[in-house]
Amino acid sequence: MIQAIGLTSMPRRQRPPAVDDLTFEARPGKVTVLLGRAGSGKSDALRVMLQLRPGRGIALFRGRPVHRVPYPAREIGVLLGDVPGHPARTARGHLRMLAAAVGVPAGRADDVLDVVGLSGIADQRLREFSLGMDRRLGIASALLGDPHTLVLDEPAHGLSPREASWLHGLLRGYADQGGLVLTTSRDPKEAARLGDRVVSIEGGRLAADQEVEEFRRTRQRPRVVVRTPHAERLAAVLAQESRSATSAERRDGPMEVVRDGGGRISVYGSSCAAVGEAAYRNGILVHQLAEELGDSGDVTPPHPLARADGRAPRESAAAPATVPALGAAGAVAANSGRGPEATSEHAAGGPPARTGTGDAVRAVAEEPPSPPGPGLPPEPSAPQSSAPQSPGPRRAAGAWRLPGASKLSRSSRPPLFAAPRPGPVAPLRYEVRRLFGVRTPWILAGVTMLVAFAVAVVLARAGGDTGGAGRGEGGSGIAQGLRLLTGWPSGGPFASAPFASLPPAALAAGLLGALAFGQEFRYPALAPAQTPVPRRLGLLLAKLMVSAVSAVGLCLATAAFNAAGLTLLYGSGDVFRLRSGDGPAGTMAALSPMAQAMGVLAVCVGCAWAGLLAAGVFRSTTAGVVAVAAVPLAVAPVLRRLLSGSAARSVEGLPGRLESAVLVPWPAAVDQWLTVALRLAAQPLGHAFGLSLIVLLCAYACTSLRSRPR
Repeated sequence: MIQAIGLTSMPRRQRPPAVDDLTFEARPGKVTVLLGRAGSGKSDALRVMLQLRPGRGIALFRGRPVHRVPYPAREIGVLLGDVPGHPARTARGHLRMLAAAVGVPAGRADDVLDVVGLSGIADQRLREFSLGMDRRLGIASALLGDPHTLVLDEPAHGLSPREASWLHGLLRGYADQGGLVLTTSRDPKEAARLGDRVVSIEGGRLAADQEVEEFRRTRQRPRVVVRTPHAERLAAVLAQESRSATSAERRDGPMEVVRDGGGRISVYGSSCAAVGEAAYRNGILVHQLAEELGDSGDVTPPHPLARADGRAPRESAAAPATVPALGAAGAVAANSGRGPEATSEHAAGGPPARTGTGDAVRAVAEEPPSPPGPGLPPEPSAPQSSAPQSPGPRRAAGAWRLPGASKLSRSSRPPLFAAPRPGPVAPLRYEVRRLFGVRTPWILAGVTMLVAFAVAVVLARAGGDTGGAGRGEGGSGIAQGLRLLTGWPSGGPFASAPFASLPPAALAAGLLGALAFGQEFRYPALAPAQTPVPRRLGLLLAKLMVSAVSAVGLCLATAAFNAAGLTLLYGSGDVFRLRSGDGPAGTMAALSPMAQAMGVLAVCVGCAWAGLLAAGVFRSTTAGVVAVAAVPLAVAPVLRRLLSGSAARSVEGLPGRLESAVLVPWPAAVDQWLTVALRLAAQPLGHAFGLSLIVLLCAYACTSLRSRPR
């Protein structure tokens, strides 16, 4: 059950709020339609309910706001527009990526694809989808977590009649199995065909809340709309003529006159000619006379609310306690005990047990179990009661009078903050599927290996000239054989190249890291309706781990490819001689070839992390690439001039000083690797990457990692 009470959006730029004091309910097993013309506030109402936008009031889903639901995607399926998927991703790949985010098995993607009729084109790219296919994929994404509630924003808008008819049948079947459907529409005829209850919105406020039969009877009838400064007089004249008319003259049924206020009246069961003649005969000035058939008309007052928190009123042991509406007598009756807490299948905080087909095993006390989705067998349900019942015994309820209840202002309503979206349930599996679900990393890896091989061939033909190797900040004293394996162009023929301080694998790793967050903001599959991308600590750690493994794997693949290619071209005798003395002396020259190789891998991982964090902070792939390029081109030269060798001298004997400080002897291998790590960190490029990563990580933590709703 959805209970929206007093929803009011935050006004912008001194404009009236798009949603103003909106209150309605949506019950399970029913399709509730929010009806209104474009700009009436129905879409904003959904976003305020889902806490995608800040506002005031309260919106409860089975008794809890959205930020209190532990797994929202498993309880609330949302479709607020087109599917924000990567155009190069397949439909099956997109849903499997979302399955990792929701925390359901990957096989659930094939189930929902079959439900929406996309199983035959599951391997087709999203860029090739039509509007109807995209809408079907959006419905599949909403059904992926097996939710009990669907919240849809004009799902049939722009669809062909056949696609719209299919969608209406699917939503009707979902509701018939016990699910709750809340959708918006701007077409009154569509609302009358689809909905069980129609909530009309005009100017952000509630215009009418009616059952569909009443909506069809009153608001779907053709009417004559008249605007006149003498509305009361014209209404009286028309009512008198209706009473005096004969049965032969009432071909369209009895005439009904409804006063809409503001000098406007609606006349049912008549025509423009008859109303105009009546006004002319009585000398009444008319400003507008037109026939209408739409969603405007009489205003039906909503049902009074017993409580402002959405809970059912408590009943005493003797007799039911009546709770007057707020403002009826200047007071409201409240209960002393806590109201019944709504339960859900995830009330225990853990994921639900599922059968082989992915159906959740639910135990809901106050409502019938929600269906596993249209097309899947429904679960047995208990008889539905008119009000949610508490699973435990009730305490005696005592009522008191709340002073000043009739003077409650709009500002006293509880704020409805915009809550950050929860991160994926399985972040590591989600990140792996996100990265390798498109062709971009494979194409980038192929281009990187070709570029590195071309650089290695040029270096090999140069005859091992490394006279300028010592001038590269990132490659001082790196062995020539290691340069050939990685395609590191620092020095030699590439001394003037702008990116000569980094190997191609490091640049590609930085681009992959920047895409890790850049694509999240460009194609926000985790966040509906262009909301901030969820950036939790678990998601960050998963991205750091996957980007590091990708950088190391890309570097090793490049080395293997160069080794095989150079061996075929020149033979192994002249290529793979890792000589530490073939280049100028430097701080890296004193290290073993294995230590130098570890330094190259560290540079690749540092580039990947710098691009990842910069893209997460600035929400752009371009910013991540710029940060990767700025480390060797701007940060490293500045630090090199500031340090001027002091850092390299300071690390001499540091492992021994640390061992004497902790008073615990450590093995010789630890001392050796610590010396290697310190020498690598003492490089200007190591200082630059370390400082950049610390600054970016602090900026990310300050701007992104929030533990409570904003």
